[in-house]
This record gives sequence, structure tokens and C-alpha cells, in this order.
Amino acid sequence: MAATINMSDSERSSPNDQSVSSRSSNRSLRVAEKERRKNEAEDPFVLALKYFSDVEAGTPVYGNDDFERNLVLVEKVAYSRGLPPEAISIMLEFAMSLRMGSAPCVRVLKCLIPATVVPQEAVVRAVVWLGVGKIPISTQVLFIKWVLTIFDMIDTKDQLRAIYGFIFSYVTEENLCPYICHLLYLLTRKESVRVFRVRKLLELQSKLGRQPFLLHLLSLYKVFCPELVTLSIPSRMRSGFRNHISPWKSALIAVQKRNGSQIASSMGLAFTTMDKTSSRKRKHCHLEFPALRPVVNKEAPTDQSSGRKMVPLVQLHSFAELLENMHRIELPAQMGSLLGSSLALQYLDCVQDESALLRLNFWLGYTLHEEFLFCGDGGATQNSEEALQFLNKLLSAHHFLQEGFSSSEAFLYKFLNVWDGSLLRPQILGLLSNIPVVPSSQIGRLLSEPLMQLFFTSSLFFKCGLMECLNSMLLKWLTWHSVYALEDDLDISLNSHTSINMTLSGFKDSVMELVRFVGRLASVGLQIEGCHSLFLSFVLDFYETVCDTFLKYGLPLVVMPPSGVFYPALLATDPISVDRLAYIMHRYKVNLTSAKAQEKQTKQAFHISRQTFHEFNHYVVVMVSCLWNSKMFQPGLDVQLGEELLLKSNVPQFWTSFDLIHHPAFMSYAVDFHQKCWPGKKDMDLSSIKHSKPWSWYLEYLFTQGYDGLKQFAQSNISRQLTAGDGQGDTQQR
Repeated sequence: MAATINMSDSERSSPNDQSVSSRSSNRSLRVAEKERRKNEAEDPFVLALKYFSDVEAGTPVYGNDDFERNLVLVEKVAYSRGLPPEAISIMLEFAMSLRMGSAPCVRVLKCLIPATVVPQEAVVRAVVWLGVGKIPISTQVLFIKWVLTIFDMIDTKDQLRAIYGFIFSYVTEENLCPYICHLLYLLTRKESVRVFRVRKLLELQSKLGRQPFLLHLLSLYKVFCPELVTLSIPSRMRSGFRNHISPWKSALIAVQKRNGSQIASSMGLAFTTMDKTSSRKRKHCHLEFPALRPVVNKEAPTDQSSGRKMVPLVQLHSFAELLENMHRIELPAQMGSLLGSSLALQYLDCVQDESALLRLNFWLGYTLHEEFLFCGDGGATQNSEEALQFLNKLLSAHHFLQEGFSSSEAFLYKFLNVWDGSLLRPQILGLLSNIPVVPSSQIGRLLSEPLMQLFFTSSLFFKCGLMECLNSMLLKWLTWHSVYALEDDLDISLNSHTSINMTLSGFKDSVMELVRFVGRLASVGLQIEGCHSLFLSFVLDFYETVCDTFLKYGLPLVVMPPSGVFYPALLATDPISVDRLAYIMHRYKVNLTSAKAQEKQTKQAFHISRQTFHEFNHYVVVMVSCLWNSKMFQPGLDVQLGEELLLKSNVPQFWTSFDLIHHPAFMSYAVDFHQKCWPGKKDMDLSSIKHSKPWSWYLEYLFTQGYDGLKQFAQSNISRQLTAGDGQGDTQQR
């Protein structure tokens, strides 16, 4: 009983103790809050903000020590750790309201370095102040530049989009027009496109000419409402919005490093520090893809045209959720973040959203040009880990989508002219292999000229890498043709993310020009490198792709390798190269035979020139005469030496030097075969292999060593197994 009474007393006392503890805690919080307010009241920075908030209109600037002291204090905080959102609002309101005239405006705007985010309300109020008409035009330009720089740091964009029409009215100001078009480009949605706005832009174009900033805004309008924009937009435009020098970028980098937090730029750009020795020289201080964030950080927005509630892409975590919300997805504020998310890439691949691709290409092109092209040393530093990761992630996006972006293509054409061939070589060559088909008339200017300069002055390993890159490029071109070619028409769409179309004849011309260009590179490269077996291997990889263009990829085109490739492979010192050449010639035979049969059966089959058949037959005769018939250096063949020179060489039976027995690539096999065939013979006579039965056994022996190319070549081009040197080779096509 006593225990029960004691327990109940304890239970009654517990709430009293909790109440006392709660009152004590609340008192501590009140004391801490009171102390904080006291400290804030004494904080010089808070007092400075209070000064700019309460200063009366008409207060003089010159000789005003209070103004100078407080502004210096605000500038010191801004450049050291950035201004908080409340300070941005106060200082922006002070500058744009012209309470102390226009003199301090520029200085105040230049110190608006955000520490975290920028309140949307402050930006909207500042835009409204533009309508007062008293702000100098140079200050208005500086303000719009500031908005473009911190665009993605604005917490929300809904109110800015609500005053889209008010912002659009400033496109008639000639000095403001480029910057206003840039801002409108970032704010435009489908409901923003109206007939009167399209007419106004076309009117400006007739007045100012085909300015890139107008064309880019019109191209975005055309994506959303093609029926309203009848103007033909060039498929390849130079950058529409210039990289205007921003006075806030270097300060934002410094603030970012001190705060240790990511600060986003207006296009998701990496802010870069100017080098003192060169105003155009930049380093990769923060080159990375921005984080995936929604446009509106509060509640989910609603599509005004359909009334559907939009779902931010960042809130989706699986492909099933993506499929459920496919047609009501809210794209992120920073389009560059799409490249770092597999779900975002799946969205791009499934929906084919042209507006998203247009914005993404703009961001990507701006970033690549700014960070890699517009500098004195070719772009990145030699050991830039961030640049490496950036390009690797871009390559991953290319491989995921199985095609490249038009912005990276345009960047590469410019970058090749300043590239040294060693900086980020695997990544640059990987991007180069993803470019879509180039018109044959432009291959020389865009690819051949810069690549030839690099190729002839570079190392063996660069030559091998370039050959692999060009082979991959050709494979992708042929794959795109086989996938997107229309069955009943000659027009083919070469890239699902662009509107570039090309006739079949134009595509054939481009492929032929690329193959011939690689043939020239390979021929000279083999001479420069002394027919190096590694380089020859990459060259043969390329021609293994070329020989099957008709049967494997459905392209009615057959291009033979040049003699500068054929003979180094035929006379190579390694048997694998000779075997691969035999396989390539066998596949040429199969493709030509199939094309010839189709030419007889159907009316629309392509016509193969006599020159192609002549080149193929000539190569086959040379191979059979050399490897089987022991007729090297005979009249009528391309490889000929003077008879006096051959006699001076003192090589007995020099015409047999490159048959399958005496060929440097196969002599070890001949010796091994001789020892197995005549183990008791002390004197080795390789000529004994030339007799009928040993020759047949020797060929079977070679074929069992894995040289399937030689086997297929013999089966398709030689009617019967001949005794070496009997002169009865039959090379007719079956």
C-alpha cells in the first residue's frame, strides 16, 4: 500500500517539474532573443541598412559623410560574405527609387552580391521603377545585366512572368533590346507568345536587321507556336546573346569560396576569375553541372492553359513516376541540371520537348564557349579535374541519348582551330565522334583542315585516337541512316533532335567525302609512322566498317581503300593485318555481288561505277598473284622494281618473296609446318611446300590457326586450291 501511495505522489510531482522546466526554457529563449536584438541594434551593418531604408528623398550625396560611411560598410560586407536577402531588397529599392539622385546608383548596383538567394519581390519592384523614366539608360542596362547574372538565384519566377508584358515593352529601346530579349528568352512560356509580340519583333528585325538576339527569341516563339511565326529560322545560328562582361562574377566566386556553398549563375555557368595578365584568360574555378532544382520553391505551379497542377522534375524518383506525370512536368530553373539526371535525360528522349532542348543547347553552348574557347591558352588548365568531370558527364549524356547536341557541335568546329591535340584528348575526340552528318561541301572547312594540321604534327597515339574517333563517327552516321531513312522516300532525317534533313544523294556525298578524307590521312600517316602495326590496326578497323556499308547499313555506296592503305596491309610484317585485309576484300566481294544482283532485279537499285569494279578486281589479282601464285614484282602490278635492282639484291627467286610461304608475316608458320611435315629432314627446303599435296595441307594448317579472313577470301575468290607458283590462279568472281 505504501508503495502504491509513493508511486502516485511521484506521478503527481512529475507534471510540476515539467512545467518548471518549460518556464525556465522559455525564459532562456526570451533572454537570448533579447540579447540578439540588442546586438543587432548595435551592429554597424544593421545600422547602415537602416540608414538606406529610412533616408529621405532629396538628401544630398556630395559632402554627406554618413552616406559614404554606411555605403563603404555595406560594400565591405557584400564583397566579403555577400548580402542577405533583406539587404538586397533594401539596397535595390534605394538605388532604383533615386532617393539621392542617380549618382550613387551604379556604385550600389555593383555591390549587390547575394549571399544566398534574391527575393523576387525586390526584383519586381526594381523592374517597375524602370517605368519612372528618370533612371539613366546606362544604369538601366547595368540593372538588367545584374538580373541576368543572378537570374537563377531569384527564389521564384512566377511574379516576374506575370509582368512579362511590362518587360516586353522595353524591346523598343535600342540600347536595352539585346538584354531585354535575353531576359524574355529566360522567362518565356507558351502562354507568353502572342501575335502582337511576334509582330513587334518582326518589325524590330526589319528596322535593326537580322540580329541574333531577335532571331533566338523568335526561334523560341516558333517552338511554342509555330503557326504564329512564319519566319524561316536558320538551323545554325551563332550565339544570340553575347557574353557581356559582368562586374559581379569575380566577386560571386570569392563569396562562394568563403561561404562554402554553391552559387548559380544566370545560365548555370561556372563563374570564372579574370587573369590579371589577360582579360580573356579563364580557369575552371567551378565548372560543374548545377543541381536539379524546381523553378518555384514554394507550392507546385499550375499550367494556366490547361489548369493542370505541374510536377517539378526534382520530385520524381523513378521511371514509373516519370511516365505517370509525363505531360505535366515542370522543368528545372537551370537547364544544365538536366544533363546530370538520368530521369531528366529519359524525359528528353521520350517527350522530344523542343523548348527544353533549345534552352539546354543555349546553356551548354554558352558554357562551352565561355570556359574552353574564350581564353588565351585554349581553354582549360592541363590538370583540371572539374573540366574532365564536366566533359565526361556531357559524354555520358551523349551516349544515353545516342546523339550529340547542336551546341557542342558548333563549339567543336571552333575549338578544333585552337586545340593543341593533347588537352583533354579522349573527351574532345569522344565529343567529335558524336557530331551529326556534315554536308560534303563543308567537311573540308569544318573537319579536314583543322584535323590534318593536328594529325601531321602529332604523336602516333593521337593518330590512332583520331582514326578511332573517325571510325566511330562513320558508324554513327551509318546507324542514323539505317534507323531514320524513310522507306518510300529519298529524304532522311539525320538527327531526331534537330530539323536537319538531307537527301540520300547528299548523305552519300558526305559519307564518301569522309571516307576519302580518312583514306588520305591513313596513306600519309602510314608513311610517316613507317607502317606501324598499331596505327595500321586502327586503319583496318575503319575499312572493316566501310566495306559493309551496303549490306550492313543499307547505304548504296561502295568505296575502295586507296593503294596507300592496301599495299602496307598486304606487305605487313604481322599476319593479323594480312588476314584482316583478306577479310575486308572478301566483304567487298559479298557487297559488290549483292549490289550487282539487286541492280539487275530492281529498277531503283543504285549503279556501281566501272571504276569501283576495276579497283576491286585489280586488288584481288594483286593479292592472289602475291600470296598464292608467287608473282610479286611482275609486269602489270602496281609494285614494280627495276630488273637490275632486283638482280643486285641477290635474293634468289625474288618473285616468291611475298607468297604465303616466304611472306615475312607467315614464314614462321611455314617453318613450323615444314618441321611437322618432315621431322627427319636436317636441311629445311621451304620450296617443298609448293608441291600439290603439301600446299593444300599448308593452307589448311594456316586456316586452323584462326586466319578466317584468308579462308573466306580463298573460298570466294579462288576456284580451286592451286600449287603455289603454277600460274593457274583463277580470280574470277563467282
